[in-house]
Amino acid sequence: MPDIQPFRGLRYRVPPADLGKVLSPPYDVISPAYRDELYARDPRNVVRVVLSRNQSDSAYEEAGATFRGWMAAGLLAPDPEPSLYLLEQRFEVGGRAYARFGVLARFRVEEGAPSRILPHEHTRKEAKEDRYRLLKATRANFSPIFLMFSDRRGGFGRVVERTAGTAPELEYTDDGGVLHRVWRIRDGATISQLQSALGSDRAYIADGHHRYATAQRYHQEVGSEAAWTLGYFTPMEAPGLVILPYHRLLDRGPSLEDARRALEGSFNLESVAGPAQAARTAAQSTMPYAVGLAQPGDGALVAEARPEAEELLPAQAPPSLRALDTYFLHQAVLPKVLGVPDDAVRYAHSLAEVEAAVRDGQCRLAVLMRPTPVRQIVAVADARENMPAKSTFFHPKLPSGLVIHPLHG
Repeated sequence: MPDIQPFRGLRYRVPPADLGKVLSPPYDVISPAYRDELYARDPRNVVRVVLSRNQSDSAYEEAGATFRGWMAAGLLAPDPEPSLYLLEQRFEVGGRAYARFGVLARFRVEEGAPSRILPHEHTRKEAKEDRYRLLKATRANFSPIFLMFSDRRGGFGRVVERTAGTAPELEYTDDGGVLHRVWRIRDGATISQLQSALGSDRAYIADGHHRYATAQRYHQEVGSEAAWTLGYFTPMEAPGLVILPYHRLLDRGPSLEDARRALEGSFNLESVAGPAQAARTAAQSTMPYAVGLAQPGDGALVAEARPEAEELLPAQAPPSLRALDTYFLHQAVLPKVLGVPDDAVRYAHSLAEVEAAVRDGQCRLAVLMRPTPVRQIVAVADARENMPAKSTFFHPKLPSGLVIHPLHG
């Protein structure tokens, strides 16, 4: 069972109305333009620590000095006693309202096999080195690792039901319109109930693979001080666990008509009006593999693979990967059918971004994907396999700086 403990979270000591000024999204979804906006918004914004504009090696030392200065000034201060932090996020997707609950806790970093903390994605050396240097400079976790667990016995749900009816300790709404509410849980009985619920089975990393790999490396090199890291645990069965598709933008490749001719031998094809309809139609498909294709100024189509198309996959491909649209796309459709190399592929996590690229002619073709279901993520992780890059986009993201986990605490 994952080892989960309360901790004395460092939190911004600012008026509630200022929380939106000082918090930020995770570093890996902040564009350069948005970083500049956060810098200008408030000199206390946590982006100055998690994603500095300083591009030199001194950025990490600068981030550490900024963080320590904020603590010395009392801008960041620890809570008086160890706590778990229940976080609710209320949001809308496609006109439908959702609420996702999860708990922020420190959890023990695990090494080797067997492990109860299971990843599902490859990590990149450059990103891990960046996060490692920041961790060394600050000795703190500003963004939690996002994990899913099974609440089959309902223990977590009972705590949520009992707690969510009380007044939260803090709340704020982020730039994306997501309402965040936080309750600090410090009574021993409720903490024990959550520990039992969260630690009853495996936990699956949804987001934060680079942060977890960084925590493992730091633990190996530093020892006991680095035995713990910051996690956010949410039930995988809950309707508020929303996964959005990660679409592809192709900078090179065939035209839509050439793609149609290449696909028609092994795919059922349907012409549609544009990217939005291609995304909707593909998402409604019940076939094992389905994607949409859209070309600037020239309509779109939806391609559903017929059974014989599976022969395009490597014979040795494990079942958990064979089930994925993204694996089929990158192992079969792009290289073998459309002749598109990996370096011609960019990623777009929203339909609006795809529509803008198609409208403005900023891609050769757009590939509209279906969201990856939770069951497929679990199957890949249980098989100790790794999905292709950008196979999942969990929404909404978790804010940086909401509750900070100091390693020295």
